[in-house]
Amino acid sequence: MNLTAEPRTLTFREALREGLREALAGDERVFLMGEDVGRYGGCFAVSQGLLEEFGEERVRDTPLSESAFVGAGIGAALGGTLPIVEIMTVNFAMLALDQIVNNAATLRHMSGGQLNVPLVVRIPTGPGRQLAAQHSHTLEGWFAHVPGLRVMAPATLEDARGMLAAALADPDPVLVFEQIGLYGVRGELAAPAGPVGLDRAAVRRPGSDVTVVAYGGTLAPALEAAAELASGGVSAEVVDLRTLRPLDTATVIGSVARTHRLVVVDNAWRTGGPGAEVVARVAEEALDELDAPVERIGAVEVPIPYARQLEEAALPSVGRVVEAARRAVG
Repeated sequence: MNLTAEPRTLTFREALREGLREALAGDERVFLMGEDVGRYGGCFAVSQGLLEEFGEERVRDTPLSESAFVGAGIGAALGGTLPIVEIMTVNFAMLALDQIVNNAATLRHMSGGQLNVPLVVRIPTGPGRQLAAQHSHTLEGWFAHVPGLRVMAPATLEDARGMLAAALADPDPVLVFEQIGLYGVRGELAAPAGPVGLDRAAVRRPGSDVTVVAYGGTLAPALEAAAELASGGVSAEVVDLRTLRPLDTATVIGSVARTHRLVVVDNAWRTGGPGAEVVARVAEEALDELDAPVERIGAVEVPIPYARQLEEAALPSVGRVVEAARRAVG
């Protein structure tokens, strides 16, 4: 690995690849498997070059059967290895729901703690690339509903690189949802400081007037909106959830206790989405802290359109976040 002490400019995709490379190099029990992860280099080029570096035993192309190769990953994890399974896009994860929800998530409980499933499943998710109704789903909330699973959503280069090591160290199954629209985003990445924590949300920008909660692909527009709001005299605190299960309610409530206003931004449809869970917990535990109605921003309740202007209209935007924050403050 060509890692230096100086920050480097990388894409989100390259940061993920660096995390994979570190995992494969650091532990012989780790292997990567999925559709086109080897010779093709991954559907979104995240695993490009890893087959040549680590060989076919460690980077395995699988048949086109999500149920089969996720099931194989569960069996491999039970057998003492540390599999990283890539599902091509989140809509294909529906074909492995039985394996993930009925097997991986439950085996520890149903075995009385005798069986652990240290499985990591990487799942590209979300809209923003004109993949239309077929491949633009945001379904992290479905999986965050299930006890026995840890559900993560990296939004920064540091988390993209560092979350994988922490996920592999977890004895239970971990799902890592990678926002498709972030893969090509470039940024500065510092030298690695070890695995990142998985249990705490992060305050990405401090503020005093309104809390804006985001995760994954909505963090960037939330931060951009906060910068625009600041130019108009509104101080927005931006909280990155990072992990959807277990949800770090304490950090969110701590922020709301400082600002007394809440805006939640989510690429998922509003009905039953992760944003709804955030709002429910604040209502249960900190209702008296709120000085204004909660503002929720989600995808319009339609299948995501293909046409660029229609796709953009269906999704949360910087402008919608700014308007919601101003309503809350006003």
